[in-house]
Amino acid sequence: MSFKDLKLNKPLLKAVADAGYDNPTLVQELTIPMVLDRKDVITSAQTGTGKTAAFALPILQLLYDKQDAPKKGKTVKALVISPTRELALQIGKNFKTYGAYTNLRSTVIFGGVGIEPQIEILTKGVDIVVATPGRLLDLHKQDAINLDHVEILVLDEADLMLDMGFIDDVKKIERLCPETKQNLLFSATMPYKVEELAKDILKAPERIEVTPTSSAAVNVEQLLFYVPKRNKIELCLHLLRNTIKGNILIFRRTKFGVDKLEQTLTKNGYLVERLHGDRTQAERQTALGKFKNGMVKILIATDVAARGIDIDQLDAVVNFDLPSVPETYVHRIGRTGRAGFFGMAYSFCSADEKSYIKKIEHLINVQIPVEQEHPYPLDPKEKPIVHKRQGSKYKKGRKSEASKKKKKRWY
Repeated sequence: MSFKDLKLNKPLLKAVADAGYDNPTLVQELTIPMVLDRKDVITSAQTGTGKTAAFALPILQLLYDKQDAPKKGKTVKALVISPTRELALQIGKNFKTYGAYTNLRSTVIFGGVGIEPQIEILTKGVDIVVATPGRLLDLHKQDAINLDHVEILVLDEADLMLDMGFIDDVKKIERLCPETKQNLLFSATMPYKVEELAKDILKAPERIEVTPTSSAAVNVEQLLFYVPKRNKIELCLHLLRNTIKGNILIFRRTKFGVDKLEQTLTKNGYLVERLHGDRTQAERQTALGKFKNGMVKILIATDVAARGIDIDQLDAVVNFDLPSVPETYVHRIGRTGRAGFFGMAYSFCSADEKSYIKKIEHLINVQIPVEQEHPYPLDPKEKPIVHKRQGSKYKKGRKSEASKKKKKRWY
């Protein structure tokens, strides 16, 4: 199938050809016709399947074909909600690329930067807005953006949106838009909370599932290391010295964990970059740029910061901390072994993470091979460390720093 078969108009076909694409991906092939038919759609697709174009192309066509006679100013007709700045910028870039031969205007708005330039752009008028929830609501409070004319609402990376605690913001934004709008929801995984959100917002949606979340990547070899939590850093160094080579993405659960591992690897002579929510937009873009350009071979990130980033030929993924949500494991290791290349996934499991492994193996219906020969084996009898609270303090010792800062977001 070609893009012509999807009945896209000439301006879009020309832009797609300029971008070097000849044939649609499966998610584009299935989703684009549904969106063009003005149906609500819920699509489950992993990163790297081309889902951004799956909604950007039909949105551009619908708005282009429905343009009114020339009039003063523009109103926001399509709104895309994205959980992070990086994802919002990538989506905005797609709209610019595919809309190059239309007169449709789009912009990206997000926090962490000055609000005045964004207000100025909105005042001039745009057709399409890509936004993070917090900044969008800030602009709405200041009457800098009007959502009364939104015809299409897109919730991208819905599972991540909920993980980051944006569910109330998303629901509020949805209520600020017209009830008659078309709703599109895209998510890498489909946990219960996403299903509930879809029921609240979408009307009789068409469901599209590409690459089931229960299937691990075919070209990825998985290895499991049972290791005491206190020895995870030593095991990581051992594997980097002797086994793991190439471009490596290491996942940690928290920002503190990312920083701690980055400091250790740097002290041991490795060129490392890190991604997490406490870094500025410029710092995150610089870190990602260095990794993509080969200036550093190791990138350490939280799931939130790494979601949506596109990295070619990633040789290995290391699950330094196992995710509590099994679908996240599938999403993580799916970042390697793409486009016909072979990849490796190394997972470290401490005593308190054994239950996660059971859930992961149940989901993927595969028993992950265990590597027995390594210097830091876990004693099978070792039990998880359970912290008991007594009043407002832990039973042993003072409150941890993490406890004192519990009000801060962990991502």
